[in-house]
Amino acid sequence: MLTKEETHNGIFTMGHTACSGCAQSMSVKLIMEVLGKNTIAATSTGCLEVFSTRYPESSWRIPWIHSLFENSAAVASGIEAALKITGKKDGITVLGQGGDGGTADIGIQALSGMFERNQDILYICYDNGAYMNTGYQRSGLTPLNAYTTTSPSGKESFGNSRPKKYMPEIAMAHRIPYTAVASAGYPLDLQKKVKKAKSIKGAKYLQVDVPCVPGWKYEPRYSVKLAKLAVQTGLYPLFEAEYDKIISVKKISRKVPVEEYLKLQGRFKHLFKDEAGKAEIEKIQNIADENIARYALI
Repeated sequence: MLTKEETHNGIFTMGHTACSGCAQSMSVKLIMEVLGKNTIAATSTGCLEVFSTRYPESSWRIPWIHSLFENSAAVASGIEAALKITGKKDGITVLGQGGDGGTADIGIQALSGMFERNQDILYICYDNGAYMNTGYQRSGLTPLNAYTTTSPSGKESFGNSRPKKYMPEIAMAHRIPYTAVASAGYPLDLQKKVKKAKSIKGAKYLQVDVPCVPGWKYEPRYSVKLAKLAVQTGLYPLFEAEYDKIISVKKISRKVPVEEYLKLQGRFKHLFKDEAGKAEIEKIQNIADENIARYALI
């Protein structure tokens, strides 16, 4: 549990312009409660950058740098190296952060380099499943059959035709000291993993599932519910790994069919129109079941 001082440190403050029900802004507040004021952040172009730093205002009360879409890991690497060479690294957390597009697609080269060098940086991917800031285009982390503006559903398509790229396993393949997957639906678990990452020297990767109201097309009140359902269906396994070994998983207490998760989101509504759509839902159920078996979630 955090102390009263930690939970009221005001590092990420009110006044930003995130959407009502934004799971990303909720997660950032929880994360910064743990990381505290001795943090320097490099943040890619994306929703977080836009809604939290509209000139001339900012919701950040730490040194904060806006990088290009693809290079927050490279900027964070430079910050970490500069702190080391000047003897100022002790007690300071260097944070790199970006969305799924800036992390798993156009930012993966810089991130891989950071991992290879095992630099003492915490990198956080806020996974909302598409390039939400620029108009809901598909990313490598867009789930199977989801509608996006570049993978529209229609007579010839059920939406995104490729399964979600599994970035945590790519991080683990670099054998970095710590990899974790968390969710906006489980705040205590999220903060526990951030606290552990903060205590570890070397490269750390944390991926957080953050539902997006306009991109996923759901009512704002369902953000936390959807985040929980993603975990309870098995579609978004939560776990921790050290180097290339999984050391803990969050067990599913009650398995939920994927339909319960999909039906609340407009990006999947085309799957509920006919028998062909039902067959695609079964494919998504198979993905969830494979995750449950692979990670021993039950």
